[in-house]
Amino acid sequence: MTGQKTIVIGAGIIGCSLARALAVAGENVVVLDSARVGAGASGASFGWINASFHADKAHFRLRHAGIAAWHQLEADRGALPIHWGGAFCWEEQGAAMARTGDALGQLGYGVETVTRAQLQRRLPGLGCLPEHALHFPEEGVADVSAVTRELAQDAASMGARFVTGVAADAICESRGRITGVRTAQGEIAADRVVLAAGCGAAALAEAMGVALPMLSRPGLLTVTRPVAPVLDTVLVTEGGEIRQLADGRIMMPTSAGHQGDSANAITEPPLEIAEAALGRIRRYFPRLSLNMEEVALAWRPVPGDGLPVVGAAGPEGLYLSVLHSGVTLAAVVAELAVREMLEGPRSDLLGPYHPARFQ
Repeated sequence: MTGQKTIVIGAGIIGCSLARALAVAGENVVVLDSARVGAGASGASFGWINASFHADKAHFRLRHAGIAAWHQLEADRGALPIHWGGAFCWEEQGAAMARTGDALGQLGYGVETVTRAQLQRRLPGLGCLPEHALHFPEEGVADVSAVTRELAQDAASMGARFVTGVAADAICESRGRITGVRTAQGEIAADRVVLAAGCGAAALAEAMGVALPMLSRPGLLTVTRPVAPVLDTVLVTEGGEIRQLADGRIMMPTSAGHQGDSANAITEPPLEIAEAALGRIRRYFPRLSLNMEEVALAWRPVPGDGLPVVGAAGPEGLYLSVLHSGVTLAAVVAELAVREMLEGPRSDLLGPYHPARFQ
């Protein structure tokens, strides 16, 4: 290993993607996390890789590049636990759906309008079919925990070291330069610290004089017991997104339109919310006997303006990578961020997302 010693704080999909990219570049990497690899938000993610949901044109370009980056990563290292089955969306109907389809088409995104009959042929077991739906063939889903573990294994095979169950209490600096990370077990020296700790990043950043406002965005996922395979794509319905996992379980966020969900608290009993979501799933799969297995709470790492925070800030050697959705953006952010860290030039794709906008 050559180059600077870098500590990546956070062993979720963002941190492990960054660790892998740094290790590929020959850097001396340590990944530090208070939990295990792939826990936290990455361990309770819906796993949808998409660019159909975006805030503006720049955000679309980054997310679209995120899809391409996953394909390139799979071409470089072999397949990951990602299924490219596309998505069918009908959370809007009529003129609103047409506007969405037209806007995505003008951005160069793969989109087509399908009829009820076409959808029925594609998904014969589906009930409550809409008149029309938008089809996004480029999209996919990831087993986020498994992908994260594989990226961590890649990084470890190239020399990265993982320290789990140990919390970063503070980032250390001297004379304006990063010197390491302090833990309850002692200090780990480093020349660079990459803060990829999701919802836990704000306190560490702000202690270094770097403003990192975060929104409170809890999310509940309802997961059924396994059933026979019936769904190999994502459904974006008026009642919420639905997908089936490889082991047969069906998953749905408990809030409709969770990609844009702005609720900052969960004020009802989780089991009651999950039962309501299960009822919505049953509407679409009337032939299945569906029973709830789990409802999982995760706090989504959403910066204050809803957009990614990626870039150098504060003392020399500190770099931030805090964003949602990590499953869509992890591969492209790792590629571009590591290039910036090691070579200097900042990608236009990352231009709008510098931490300086909050200072």
